[in-house]
Amino acid sequence: MQATASARHRRTAATALAVALAFGGTACGSLDADPTSTKSPAGAAAGKSEAFPGLSGPDLVNRAVTATKAATSLTLDVTLKTADGPLKGYMAISKKGDCAGTLSVGSDGTAELIKTGDTAYLRFDEALLKSQNKGAPAEEQKAVLDMMKGRWVKTDASDAEARDSLELCDLNKLLADVEANDTAARRVGEATVGDRKAVKLTESDGKETYTMYVAAEGEPYLLKFEQVGGEEPGTMTFSGFDRPVPAKKPAAKDILDLDKLGKQ
Repeated sequence: MQATASARHRRTAATALAVALAFGGTACGSLDADPTSTKSPAGAAAGKSEAFPGLSGPDLVNRAVTATKAATSLTLDVTLKTADGPLKGYMAISKKGDCAGTLSVGSDGTAELIKTGDTAYLRFDEALLKSQNKGAPAEEQKAVLDMMKGRWVKTDASDAEARDSLELCDLNKLLADVEANDTAARRVGEATVGDRKAVKLTESDGKETYTMYVAAEGEPYLLKFEQVGGEEPGTMTFSGFDRPVPAKKPAAKDILDLDKLGKQ
């Protein structure tokens, strides 16, 4: 249950994260503006201070990729359209492998996940439990709900099925193949993401348009990524860089240990 209920949710979000961080690195579309230009975008206020003066769009994208990969932790807030339906997720992830958050796809329901050390805990809402047991005899569906509703399923993170479900918790793996590359991104102004000032960049590749927001102050982290068009359009927001991940073991009374149940 722990794998089938949420594995595809995590695979989709993991792929989305890698795509977002590789912004410009794989896109080959060109823009009318010279991608190497360091001039301020048209319409910028005269005399206005520009963040990262002298850096072109490609330079800033590469710097953002490098800074984001160097973070020890981050929080991902994602909304995407996928083949399985709308995906929504909010996940804090650390390079130590700890994570905590929620994921849902379409009307299937929501899965909560906590991984701390070598142990993972998953909790599924009633809608997801019903979705995963659809078609089963009514008595079996009721038994599953009675046993699992509101409780965290405990599993060894090294288990083969668990590893598949927990791939979104591996920040090192998610970022491993992300490289700074040539890009046609161009700076198009400034914006605000949450309470942080950001430099806005854009790039097009056929019917897909990508917009990226890079922190204008401090480390140039990737703060937001938007994709319009394509197979999985959506928005991803990044925050919580280098902050502790709130991955804490649930209360003992709320934990369901399936391994122990199987031995009874």
